[in-house]
Amino acid sequence: MKTPLIYGLYMALAGLLLNLGLYFAGFHSEVEKLGTAQTISTIGGIVFGVGLLVLGVKARRAEIPATEDFGYGRALWAGVQIGIFASIFGVITNFLYMGVINRGLKELMVQAQIAKWEALGMSSDRMEQAEKMMRTMMNPALQAVFGLIFGIVICSIIALIVAAFLKRPASDNLTPPVAA
Repeated sequence: MKTPLIYGLYMALAGLLLNLGLYFAGFHSEVEKLGTAQTISTIGGIVFGVGLLVLGVKARRAEIPATEDFGYGRALWAGVQIGIFASIFGVITNFLYMGVINRGLKELMVQAQIAKWEALGMSSDRMEQAEKMMRTMMNPALQAVFGLIFGIVICSIIALIVAAFLKRPASDNLTPPVAA
């Protein structure tokens, strides 16, 4: 349980560091730069997620003696556990980032979306309704629930793939066979 917890924490901290980097680089302060920031966050999140899931599953596999099976199911479960902890810690770091460090990010996200709607020619009545719905969805409790669900699902999908490459059959005998 310790290894998935540690690697889940690493994943959440990597996401927080990525957000802090974008914040200090000015990508989370202007509507025009927010799209680029979201692209960088998505790509960076995938890279960190895959990399840390691979490292975490390998670390968990190393903890299991070679004489025991570390098959697909065990490798998958290790990846899912990492994803669960990463999602829990990710919700916490997201609250920290959006509630303490960058309180204006939610409003910036709303303004960016309104700009997109205006560019599409959406009527002002529809924009008002959509903005109201968007602000409702930005409720911290709803964000936590969706963040947990989304994080666990995405990490589980990645773990399905990672487990296929990192499974290990049990070794019945660690010494090579002797020729008679």
